[in-house]
Amino acid sequence: MPVPQELLDILACPDCKTPVVLDAERLVCCKTECRRVYPIREDIPIMLIEESRALDRPEWEKIMSVHPAPRESDAR
Repeated sequence: MPVPQELLDILACPDCKTPVVLDAERLVCCKTECRRVYPIREDIPIMLIEESRALDRPEWEKIMSVHPAPRESDAR
């Protein structure tokens, strides 16, 4: 079962508090300066900074070109 949209709508990066987008089996922070990616294991988002990694800018930009960032007001 994928991550429900209702959960995606309220999730935010624990590092910078910016909304995240779903990209395959991971969640990606929408903030250019942060670019953290969080894994999803057994349909559970692992929103721990220690479990995340920062994407390089080209990889992050490619993901963001496919998954437009939600507006800040939509994520709250």
